[in-house]
Amino acid sequence: MNHRDNARERPPAARVTYRAALARDAADQAEVFYHAVMQGGASHYSRDEREAWAAALPREASAWAARQALYTTLVAVCDGRCVGFLELDPAGARIVTLYVWPSLAGRGIGSTLLIHAERLLLEQGIDRVEIEASLVLFERLERRGFENHGEQWVERGGQCLKRYRMSKALSAVET
Repeated sequence: MNHRDNARERPPAARVTYRAALARDAADQAEVFYHAVMQGGASHYSRDEREAWAAALPREASAWAARQALYTTLVAVCDGRCVGFLELDPAGARIVTLYVWPSLAGRGIGSTLLIHAERLLLEQGIDRVEIEASLVLFERLERRGFENHGEQWVERGGQCLKRYRMSKALSAVET
């Protein structure tokens, strides 16, 4: 067997690409959100808290398509499916949401979405971004240079969920 035959036996690694969201991504966004909250948040929030959080946004494509009209939405796509997304409010200089499919967390998808969002903000003359980060994102954002401005509690479906107000000074040079 030569090198070329060996290469054919191994499937290539799935490639993740990044782009602006399209209406066809909305159903996947709903699923990414739901599973990121229910599975990805399991080590940080109770089942009741996660169920209340997941119920805060509909699990319907139409709701997520409507959100695409409200926010600049960036998606990570693998094999034609949205596997992560970030909603950005440039007018408010804030990241509204950032979710990645749980089994793909920790592979740089969220970080790459953040890099793209930060670049978009810089191109619009915005030099600081804010986010209200869940316990899931908090440490990762701190490692990416976000400053902690204190904890907050937000009510979702009768549950009080802990999160952090964070911000980051933006620079054209990635640190």
